[in-house]
Amino acid sequence: MNTKDFYSIPEMAKILRISRIAVYKKVKNGQIKATKIGRNFAISKDELEVILGESLNPNQKRTIDEGVKKTVKEYGDVLQMLGNV
Repeated sequence: MNTKDFYSIPEMAKILRISRIAVYKKVKNGQIKATKIGRNFAISKDELEVILGESLNPNQKRTIDEGVKKTVKEYGDVLQMLGNV
């Protein structure tokens, strides 16, 4: 990944593999934190890490891992069948 400190909406869209409009709507709805600079938005590298889940604390990671394990335990057969479709 790039070592930039800030990303534009088009750059963020490319990284997240979603449309520019989708990123813009997430910024407007507050789902993505961005700073408005003139007519454009700048999204920090830290916010990208939050979006990608790279800055989860150990408790958050543990909660997610436990949820995944529980789901696989309860629905493993169904998940395998879905994977074979």
